Amino acid sequence: MTKARDTANIVGGGFSGTIAGATMEPTGDTAAGDNAAIGFTAAEGLILTGQGSTNDVTIKNDADADVIEIPTGTVNVTMAGTLGVTGVITGGGLVVPDGSIAVADLDIDGGTDIGAALVDADLMIVDDGAGGTNRKATMARLATYMGGKITGGSMVYLASSGAISNAANVSFTQFDASKYDHYQFYFQHVIPATDNTFMYGYVSTDGGSNYDTTNGNYHKQNTTDAPGLEVVESAGSDTNEFGICGYFELFAPHNSSSYTMSSSGNITFQTRSDGGVYQLSYTSIHLVAADVDAIQFAFSSGNIESGEIVMYGIANGT
Repeated sequence: MTKARDTANIVGGGFSGTIAGATMEPTGDTAAGDNAAIGFTAAEGLILTGQGSTNDVTIKNDADADVIEIPTGTVNVTMAGTLGVTGVITGGGLVVPDGSIAVADLDIDGGTDIGAALVDADLMIVDDGAGGTNRKATMARLATYMGGKITGGSMVYLASSGAISNAANVSFTQFDASKYDHYQFYFQHVIPATDNTFMYGYVSTDGGSNYDTTNGNYHKQNTTDAPGLEVVESAGSDTNEFGICGYFELFAPHNSSSYTMSSSGNITFQTRSDGGVYQLSYTSIHLVAADVDAIQFAFSSGNIESGEIVMYGIANGT
């Protein structure tokens, strides 16, 4: 073939054969609507453009099997095999069978903090170990799993009242007999709105829907007449009285064949009469054999002016 005839056949679309020992170097760009075109621009380099009913571009192997496909009219890439990456992936994202993971989310070697507190709905990637399958798990699921792995006797944070502001009472319903044998409540400068008043804990057997406030259903120390489990007595709200500080314990409240017992220890407060600081302890019992699954703290008169109460569970190790 002469060069003139060869060029004419290629431009006219009539060339068919093998090019041996040579390369083809197109000098023009392709265009939308091209059925199958090879082009070149200085910025983009080699360009492949096609237009098919299922794919615009298809790359096959020696067995005529599809390897890489660009579905018609899309910017997606489908791969039949495994992608091996030796460098850094950049761009918008990497499509995986169960969804799309942004490249930034895969940067586990660096990056920055999320800049916010973790919440139950936040997701993390977990390798289940059986065949190396990656899955997503919420922080709530992680917390449940870790809670089940805590050894017996460990103290586990369960809840906080937050900063109390003139509340009639504070309730806790985070009881779970499958995980915890006992519970401790820490009082941090809990101040009554009314001076010289008692604080009691009223128990519930229906998850906090109702609380037992019946006199006679509770005993405290050497007396038989109490409306609830006693936390402290004669707490004040006068100037410079800093409120109730200390802890209150419930022992095996889920034991329905026995009474629920309580103890408050290291309870300290300052009285208005002499300015003294007192450390006291109290014991009480709920004289009803029942599964106690919630408790409500309140003063015998008036609201809770301020302070905070924090609840912990003592893990049973099961």
